[in-house]
Amino acid sequence: MIDQRALPRVESWVELHTAEEVAQAIRNMIVRGAPAIGIAAAYGVALAATSALGAPRAEFDRRLEDAYQVLGGARPTAVNLGWAIARMRRAAETARRAGAADVALAALLEAEARLIETEDLAACRAIGRHGAELVPRQATLLTHCNAGGLATAGYGTALGVVRAAVEQGKRVRVLADETRPVLQGSRLTAWELVRDGIDTTLIADSMAGAAMRAGEVDLVVVGADRIARNGDTANKIGTYSLAVLARAHGIPFYVAAPTSTIDRECADGAGIPIEERDPREITEFDGTRLAPEGVHVRNPAFDVTPAALIDAIVTERGVARPPFGPSLAAFLAP
Repeated sequence: MIDQRALPRVESWVELHTAEEVAQAIRNMIVRGAPAIGIAAAYGVALAATSALGAPRAEFDRRLEDAYQVLGGARPTAVNLGWAIARMRRAAETARRAGAADVALAALLEAEARLIETEDLAACRAIGRHGAELVPRQATLLTHCNAGGLATAGYGTALGVVRAAVEQGKRVRVLADETRPVLQGSRLTAWELVRDGIDTTLIADSMAGAAMRAGEVDLVVVGADRIARNGDTANKIGTYSLAVLARAHGIPFYVAAPTSTIDRECADGAGIPIEERDPREITEFDGTRLAPEGVHVRNPAFDVTPAALIDAIVTERGVARPPFGPSLAAFLAP
């Protein structure tokens, strides 16, 4: 996988061989973005099965269980991580009940991981098509963090909406928040969009409100790491502020995410765990200390935007509108 920490300076690729290495890559944000984390975890399970071939049956199954646990604990907020692991576990258990040998089980898990990746790419393209219908023929779209190909199987959720709109011939300009603290907007989103030849302007997070007041923003589209059943949405820290600003200026605020990001077990945003990251992401920049020693630091990776501030949630199954409880439930039905 591409090492997202090195972008945009270096396009560097890493090769991972074990579930533990995949979990470490997720923790260290070599790979990030909820769908991409889920895909990586699925491949991590498949790697565990392949590496356990030749071991006694009990040892093989123990290594699989260890993989579920180490991958599942890599990052707490992105629900796609647990979703993908649960799907891989169900596939393994179904195969075992059917009498599958270890070799067949390992092959099945690899195929399941590849299917998860293929399905995510198809879902992102569908999200893009549905979301593009919300974009005017000529529009400036503001986005936050990175919800593009790097965060998914290759097309993107929020950036999938941008790409689909451009493919439909719409004249789309993007304002990309730099996205503190690790600058995923300036490092990743801008990198993707410039490579695609899409008109992109990078702005400081604190400039978004002024841009809205000046009439420079027609709509806001962001991704999501977890969506509660009522529509409350966790995304990169700063998303909530954008939603408040958009509502104050009468600008539509949209979330784009696959249905795998909807947490069926989470009633509302109060139940979404928020990851607190290394303080050095705030106190240092590129290894250089900026803040004084001894200062206290808060560094949550995400915040929760209440459903009341969201105008629509775009999924691969269509566009959900408020009230999100019933509209999202309809998309989750078989």
